[in-house]
Amino acid sequence: MGAPSDTPAADDLEWRELSRRAARASHRLIGWIYWDPDAIAAYAGLGVPDGLGYYVASRGAPLGGAGNDVVTAAFYSIHPDFVAVSLDLCREHTTFAETARVRDEAVVAGLRRYAPSCCDGLAELAGPLWAAVDSLPLGARSLFAAHRAWPRPADEPLLSAWLAVNAIREWRGDTHWAVQIAEDLSGDMAGVLDGAWRAYEDHWVARSRGADDPALEKALTQLERRGLAEGGAITRAGIDYRQALEDRLDDLCSRAWRHLGAERTRAFLDVVEPVGDALLARIDITAGPNWMPAARDRRA
Repeated sequence: MGAPSDTPAADDLEWRELSRRAARASHRLIGWIYWDPDAIAAYAGLGVPDGLGYYVASRGAPLGGAGNDVVTAAFYSIHPDFVAVSLDLCREHTTFAETARVRDEAVVAGLRRYAPSCCDGLAELAGPLWAAVDSLPLGARSLFAAHRAWPRPADEPLLSAWLAVNAIREWRGDTHWAVQIAEDLSGDMAGVLDGAWRAYEDHWVARSRGADDPALEKALTQLERRGLAEGGAITRAGIDYRQALEDRLDDLCSRAWRHLGAERTRAFLDVVEPVGDALLARIDITAGPNWMPAARDRRA
């Protein structure tokens, strides 16, 4: 008997594509809230000066009680100092539960304002989406585990569905870092590769996570030693390598959507994809056209 083929079966390729689409739709459904002015204003209303650090505090709220180092480890590529300042400000002025509460209120209000056509259909999927969440293994996925254990709203199915999608998204995020770590890629190396694969200029992705020039030089040197960069730039081999990592991630993360089933996964896409551009536009308006790279189509 010959060796097994490395070529995915047709069914697996179909699920890879569904997983990819569902991931992009999920990033758009979730991502806008991290720069939403109303959410940041509500966070500032809890006493946090100018709402500073809202992104880290709100996203990391379920894990915040474990400490700054644990959240830094889960985020992986975000500079430890920014994580620490964000979480310490939250602890000084409010609580992680209150941070999540004002975020959730802004989620419901924002979806009804900016993407009203998706609200009823998304709410109807809350139960199946949580079943998909509960089907996923916890192993080595600390941020996902914290989100899965966070209280689930019983009286607001729209918010419940959004939180379930966010939990699936965080499972993908934890899995993404597990793949990168298995490949011995540091956060800066991963950021440099990702930025090149997405055709971002001047290592914007890595810089947005706190990498300075010496950190970028170190990352590029390490990538050059592995044949993935040359002359301070990622090579074609590096781009192909990054694409292979993404294919692997899509395959691994089809697990949640396979549990949901093809029919319901397509129903989710039918609900969320039509409002994706509007939600992405919210990020463009409130943060800028580079933020939330995973919510965007790759640039030519």
